[in-house]
Amino acid sequence: MQNDEVIWHIIRHKHCSFMAKTTTQNFCRNQYNVTGLCNRSSCPLANSRYATILEHDGILYLYMKTIERAHMPNKLWERVKLPRNYEKALETIDKHLQFWPKFLVHKNKQRLTKLTQYLIRRRKLALKVREKIMTMPTKQKKREARREAKAEIAAVLDKAIEKELLQRIKSGTYGDIYNYPVKEYEKVLEMEELQAADDADEDAAEKDDIEYVEADIDELEDMEDFESTPWNDEDMENENAAGETDEDDAEMVSDDETHTKRLRKDSGVDSKKAQTGDGKWKIKRKSKVHVEVEYEGDAEGQKQTVQL
Repeated sequence: MQNDEVIWHIIRHKHCSFMAKTTTQNFCRNQYNVTGLCNRSSCPLANSRYATILEHDGILYLYMKTIERAHMPNKLWERVKLPRNYEKALETIDKHLQFWPKFLVHKNKQRLTKLTQYLIRRRKLALKVREKIMTMPTKQKKREARREAKAEIAAVLDKAIEKELLQRIKSGTYGDIYNYPVKEYEKVLEMEELQAADDADEDAAEKDDIEYVEADIDELEDMEDFESTPWNDEDMENENAAGETDEDDAEMVSDDETHTKRLRKDSGVDSKKAQTGDGKWKIKRKSKVHVEVEYEGDAEGQKQTVQL
């Protein structure tokens, strides 16, 4: 059977791994201690009936243990989740610790208050932007400085050796046969490919400078109206006569008429000019239109004729 007095006597006067002794008083490192002090009423090991509050990931829980579960270590503590509302959490503590000692009820309420304030401060600090202080050891700084200096010297030597070798190869010191390092050979090939790609991009950019612009729609419509000007009556009769002659005997069309039609089709001359009988070109003019414009005045209307 478990005896609380015997356990406390052993812990207090012999040895306890959770005890932290100081010059003024002793403290307890056990996570289930409700006050953090090492005394008889606050010891979680020497009290078979005990309650405390713990925080996990911002959530508060009420832990309770009783003497009936002392023989089952895996089910020793009973956990109850407390609501985030402070008043409702106090009501939950009063409900589950209704017949418990007043000391434990009071200390648990005090612990709930402190943990609630701690969570509020943590949420506020998480919203603020704070500077993060990074420590850099002196030995590490010196080591990195030495490595950088060595790397710079090695890079300068490599470049100098490479330049000297290139000069010797160009001058023909080693003859016609060379044993190039594979890495350097691949590096030269990559540089040539990059240069060829840059030249291709420049040529494409020069070609892209040529642009084709779409013509204005209004100008195209004016040109269509200009080409579709009707002929006069004489030209229409000549065209009809030529059409009947073509239907009767298509092979007997003269070279002059063929040439005239080809000129009309290719250059659009048929819209403005027509060939006369003696081989000359005649300019066709549009018939003028008379438009009467009437102005309304104070006394009587005035009319004006405009020729278009």
